[in-house]
Amino acid sequence: MKPSAAAPMMSEMRTAVIGAFIVALGPVSLALYTPAMPALVGAFGTTPAAINLTLTVYFFGFAFAQLVCGPLSDAYGRRPVAIGFFSIYLAGSLVAAWSPSIGWLLAGRALQGVGVAAGVAISRAIVRDQFTGQTSARIMNLIGLMLAVGPAVSPTLGGMTASAFGWHALFVIMVVYGLAVVLTLALATRETNLAPDRALARPARMLTSYGVLLRDRRFLRAGLVLGLTTGGLYTLASMLPFVMIDRVGLTPTGFGLSMLCQTGAYTIGTVIVGRLLRRFEASRLISAGLVFSLSAALWFAVGLRLLPPSFATVMVPVALWAFGIALVMPGVTTNALAGFPHIAGAAAAMTGFMQIGGGLVGSAVGAAFFADPFVAMTTVLPIMGVLAAAAHAGLAPRPLRAAPPAAEDLMAAADPAGIVGTGAEEAMLLEEARPREPRTAREDART
Repeated sequence: MKPSAAAPMMSEMRTAVIGAFIVALGPVSLALYTPAMPALVGAFGTTPAAINLTLTVYFFGFAFAQLVCGPLSDAYGRRPVAIGFFSIYLAGSLVAAWSPSIGWLLAGRALQGVGVAAGVAISRAIVRDQFTGQTSARIMNLIGLMLAVGPAVSPTLGGMTASAFGWHALFVIMVVYGLAVVLTLALATRETNLAPDRALARPARMLTSYGVLLRDRRFLRAGLVLGLTTGGLYTLASMLPFVMIDRVGLTPTGFGLSMLCQTGAYTIGTVIVGRLLRRFEASRLISAGLVFSLSAALWFAVGLRLLPPSFATVMVPVALWAFGIALVMPGVTTNALAGFPHIAGAAAAMTGFMQIGGGLVGSAVGAAFFADPFVAMTTVLPIMGVLAAAAHAGLAPRPLRAAPPAAEDLMAAADPAGIVGTGAEEAMLLEEARPREPRTAREDART
């Protein structure tokens, strides 16, 4: 029996809560830190480019460690691998908290990036181990909704904490969060990989798994869209603090509050998507989301060259981009993982790599080719938006006749948490999934 057909190890809600809690550590570690970046230039007596490098090494570790983390979780189980990686994050947070120089801060941020890689890769694999189809999409959307809470408050918390207690306190908060994640995995999370295969940890098998993924048109399409849209937000993280604080004139606390526009738009989007998923397949929402991303790209490219940068002119396209991601995320994530149950960890890792890798490439291009973060933002983001739409259109698969969904998959999607409990919806879905007898002429006449 395929893994997705077995009884889930954890409920839909428990899976979503744990998944959101562990995956949020990455965005929170980024959002807490960014308001203090301009102040760190003076604290370490360095340049903005050097401080931006602390984001680059974070993204580098975050992206590439996932390529190892995912297959290791296929080989040895989700829980032990996740605990090991988050322990590396804890060590990096301690190094960063008491860094005497920019070199030590770079080392700590690199270790943090390696550690948080487990969040994206393993949370998605945990979902895929237990659920598929619309159920998986619904959990991904629920994770997205809960995930919005941490990054929503983190910039404000980071700005206030840095102003009141100094930048060291930001990393103390990260130490506490990292310790809570390790305890959650050790005490409250069940192992969902019931058939680990140690052969998958061999380098040759890793390369084979990734080769299978990258040759698959559907996976490549979903991964590129995810990497270019979500990676756009990570790219913005390296540019927005300097634009909003140095160019627009906000304080670190004001910048943190301004980021509520981004997370608020994403949260509203996930709420709307949650309702739309009751009527539409997640894949049908991807194109609509890309329309919002393209609108934001146009505003970055044209609007901000015609109008002076202000809170409104900068944050409106940021909000549009974030809203678009909320529509895109469930469909592309589900599409990327759907066809690979036996290498779910590798598939989740590669999607995470492309997602964070998009931010790594975008921020690196911005730092390397543009001295002004504002010019970088109004150039790199439009290119990423256009490339995302081009990947979605250019890699569209040839239309195939879809097979009818399995009845047990429809039952799992109806009320997996047992909230309704009446069985009426399951019965309706089973009736819809049952093959129909040919209608007679008399029956046609009655209708």
